[in-house]
Amino acid sequence: MRAPVQLNEAALQQLPAGVPGPGYARGAVARSIVHIGVGGFFRAHQAVYLDELLRLPGNEQWGYCGVGLLAHDAAMRDAMRAQDCLYSVVERGAGGDRARVVGSLLEFLHAPDDPQAVLEKMADPATRIVSLTITEGGYYINQGTGEFDAGHPDIVHDLAHPGAPRCSFGYLAEALRRRRVRGIAPFTVMSCDNLQNNGDLTRQMLLAFTTLLDPGLSAWLERECAFPNSMVDRITPATTEAHRALLREDFGLLDAWPVVTEPFRQWVIEDHFPGGRPAWELVGAQMTRDVLPYEKMKLRLLNAGHQALCYIGMLLSYEYANEAMADPAIRQLFADMMDLEVTPLLPPVAGIDLELYKRTLVERFSNPAIRDQLARIGTEGSARIPKFVLPSIREQLARGGPIKLLSFVVACWFRYLNGSDERGRAMPLNDSYAERLRALALRGGADPAALLSMDDLFGALATAPAFAAALAAALGRLYRDGARAALAHALARG
Repeated sequence: MRAPVQLNEAALQQLPAGVPGPGYARGAVARSIVHIGVGGFFRAHQAVYLDELLRLPGNEQWGYCGVGLLAHDAAMRDAMRAQDCLYSVVERGAGGDRARVVGSLLEFLHAPDDPQAVLEKMADPATRIVSLTITEGGYYINQGTGEFDAGHPDIVHDLAHPGAPRCSFGYLAEALRRRRVRGIAPFTVMSCDNLQNNGDLTRQMLLAFTTLLDPGLSAWLERECAFPNSMVDRITPATTEAHRALLREDFGLLDAWPVVTEPFRQWVIEDHFPGGRPAWELVGAQMTRDVLPYEKMKLRLLNAGHQALCYIGMLLSYEYANEAMADPAIRQLFADMMDLEVTPLLPPVAGIDLELYKRTLVERFSNPAIRDQLARIGTEGSARIPKFVLPSIREQLARGGPIKLLSFVVACWFRYLNGSDERGRAMPLNDSYAERLRALALRGGADPAALLSMDDLFGALATAPAFAAALAAALGRLYRDGARAALAHALARG
């Protein structure tokens, strides 16, 4: 049996059979897009699109330089540098597993190691786009008001130390300031996170930050900088040792940080790039004038659906999304929430059969090969619940519509926050508000008032009588009767 091949540039000439490499000269590719947040999703999504484009002739002017802003990104730095920034992607679906090596990531910079190298790379006139996957919590939004959270410690630091930033907005602002001083046009700022109107929101937050920092810079950005909206979709669980073993044993490849994902992927992009852009439409992306209908559909169905299944799933001691979806009651919660409480709020979407889209979501979430961790889906609930679930509740309240199932989802999150499932097993809480959320959940118990007091998450919704009553009823049943009985009551009609 042939020994596994250690993935790096030299190994591209001896990749195992059935594992295609990039097939293009990576040394000839320009590093013209800086991407902040080189997680699994970026490597399974945007980097794959560009890798496929680079396999077509004439696109060598577009390649990625990745940036990690956080101390724990050092692990990614070490893995990527040892492998010359090559990594493998495994698609797992009903037709079996397929692996490929992706080469569109050409460089990785770890900001804590050398902040100036990152700033100068972004300020370089050769950088034409800076894209972001920094998670929903990385935009420093007060969820209750929708305004910029100028009091966040990261923001306070970066306003006081603009030449030595810590967060994405600090890096963007300082790099753009340097370009302005040097007479260089701004790069296009492209959010690829799960936020409705993500480009508009990024613009709003960056302009708020720069107004506090340098009003002249803010005015320049308002006039000159582009922030296209986009919608991204591909389920990508966190990399595990089992994934590394899969590459080694089934494909004969040693990869320190592979990505395992589903076959499905989607990318809808507002076509607004003054400095030019890759021809993403040649490899399946959809360029459009208006991303909003696609974004709203995806965030309110897929992302809210993830919230619907993950917290009740963890309360019932499931570990993976496909296990939760195999539970008939959770599957019904997912379907009924979509059909009865979310779909009536969605506008028509060009080229999309909404009923087919929802059936596809059920199939994707039920894919047993992906084994997407419920704990991953439940990460940063303080950012995700306000983005994906609460907007539908607000809209339904305004029109006098039903909110029973949406409120049950919020109640499940509240119950999850106390830290243990019904068997007494600890449930992980990975959230920037973790300490505060846990303390309020334990203080309030079956009474949601303590958690609802978080104005920065709920705002005026906390005092909406219909929502407060539905939430209190659902949370009371979760504590009094248990998750299974509370779920059955939520599903009962009438």
